[in-house]
Amino acid sequence: MMRLLLGLLLLAGAWSWYERQALADFTGILSAYSAKEYCSCRFVMGFDAPYCQAYVRQYLPLSRLEENAQSRQVTAVGLGVERRARWQGAREGCGLLP
Repeated sequence: MMRLLLGLLLLAGAWSWYERQALADFTGILSAYSAKEYCSCRFVMGFDAPYCQAYVRQYLPLSRLEENAQSRQVTAVGLGVERRARWQGAREGCGLLP
């Protein structure tokens, strides 16, 4: 039994090492996706805030989701990473800010 657990632990460690870049990138993906999709929902499609908040809700919750209606900018913070999206115009829609 102990050998099986040790083998599984070793396998999980090897998999984590192999997928280390994808696991590191995941923290930024959650907030970037939420910021971009919320911005598109609000400023491109014109839906109300409660609908868009439900639309971008994920299994892992965001720490913060803020909207600045004047500048048409959205800030999302999840897993310690902050990303912003802004409405670029009628043809471009919303885009992530660097």
